[in-house]
Amino acid sequence: MQAVPRGAAVPGPAGAGDYRRRMPTRPALRRCALVVLVVLGLAGCVAPKHQASSPTSDAATSGTADPVLAPFYDQVLEWTTCASEQCADATVPLDWDDPEGESITVALRRVPASGGAPVGSLLVNPGGPGRSAIDSLNYFRQIVSREVLASYDLVAFDPRGVQHSSPVTCVDPPELDELAAWVPDWSTDEGIAAAAARNGEFGRACLERTGPLLGHVDTASVARDMDVLRAVLGDEALTYLGFSYGTELGATYAALFPERVGRLVLDGALDPTLDSGQVAAGQAAGFESALRAYVTDCQAGPACPLTGSADAGLTQIARMFERVRANPLPTGTERELTSSLAFSGVAAALYAQSSWPLLTQALSKAIDAADGSVLLQLADSYYGRSPDGTYASNQNEAFSAVLCLDDRPSADPAQMRADAAEIVAVAPTVGQFFAYGGASCAQWPVPQVGSLASYEAPGAAPILVIGTTNDPATPYAWAQSLADLLSSAVLLTFEGEGHTAYGRSNQCVKDAVDAYLLTGEAPADGTTC
Repeated sequence: MQAVPRGAAVPGPAGAGDYRRRMPTRPALRRCALVVLVVLGLAGCVAPKHQASSPTSDAATSGTADPVLAPFYDQVLEWTTCASEQCADATVPLDWDDPEGESITVALRRVPASGGAPVGSLLVNPGGPGRSAIDSLNYFRQIVSREVLASYDLVAFDPRGVQHSSPVTCVDPPELDELAAWVPDWSTDEGIAAAAARNGEFGRACLERTGPLLGHVDTASVARDMDVLRAVLGDEALTYLGFSYGTELGATYAALFPERVGRLVLDGALDPTLDSGQVAAGQAAGFESALRAYVTDCQAGPACPLTGSADAGLTQIARMFERVRANPLPTGTERELTSSLAFSGVAAALYAQSSWPLLTQALSKAIDAADGSVLLQLADSYYGRSPDGTYASNQNEAFSAVLCLDDRPSADPAQMRADAAEIVAVAPTVGQFFAYGGASCAQWPVPQVGSLASYEAPGAAPILVIGTTNDPATPYAWAQSLADLLSSAVLLTFEGEGHTAYGRSNQCVKDAVDAYLLTGEAPADGTTC
């Protein structure tokens, strides 16, 4: 959920998962469009409100009665050794509406349960969309408790379109650099049209290099893939830990397959029913609030470059953005720090409070010495760019592909200007970087998909939704609304800063999540840590 200047999908330096802005011009918006698919399979029993069904590795059924889908649900994975883990590829339909057509692969990496015979598999996703769970597996090994790792096989999968699975491919690294640094002109209709055209060129490059897959990386298709993974891993019910955008995957899975929900942890939650304007305004307000908290903390400590009150400090940051927009800062490299990159750097540091000292260093350099080097380093970490100019994964391209499939906000200049005014009103310091998202997908070369009629997931076992009160990327209100949408959800609240909670907050959150995964006992709805 993970906010980069009108775009990009790159992990925050210390976040578990993020819901970010697409490259090159779209805010980190979740969309309201998800494809409607027929749920196949047998209904299961319903567990009591706070007791999830026990996972099992002895599945009695593949989960489908459709012989056309049997080759996918009944496939046998061929696991190979890769370092200290196990790797395999699963096969799924390219187009779930045409399962007898072309197929693609979904990559998995597994850490076997340390306690011996597992009770099942714990599927994990770090967010994005577009972030590689396989590349994040070591992070999951660090944050998931020893007791959970002893009981479950930890299984990372890259969703379709992402990195190690059949991937989306668009442009070479130098062009990604240009797109990340680009500062569109929103002041005229001509500037807006130019931005839409440039995004259209990017999309056509994606289609040329990716082929038909570009039209089938929507969220609901990934949720359908997850049910295949559940079956081939041998589980009757899905046990899942999803961060940020990963919560949308979990909620979509629950809506499509409520009878196969086991123990789902949705941390840093998204409300899948919000439209693009609502998400842009919510996330802009979230980053504004997180930035204010940072400024207050900075001013209480030594060597803070921001003087006066919190309002004054925010004004100084806003003026820094304005100066950098007019005159990009040198960085000691061939690349200048543009206002887009400057905001990317600031946003990256707001994902975790532990990164605030680095933000102070970056702002001191930029404000006091007209040196953009540290903000550029933060921006590069956000985009996954290495010092040699390469990118660690395809997450920037996959992010754009998923969100342009799932949502097409209005590209009407008048509507975008009206929306921008509302966004800036709630986020005067950073709101400009969340506006004009309609230019991102106006010329995307594949059709938008539809939306789910409901996320109620009737009959699902208890689902644990977690929200952090001052989460910049996924505002707390979204966790509240997702918990209301899912009929069996319970809400766990972490009072604190940063994006997501499990593994980076406190013992109270850890104990609640661990107890739920190990016993199926969810905390009381409304528990606060």
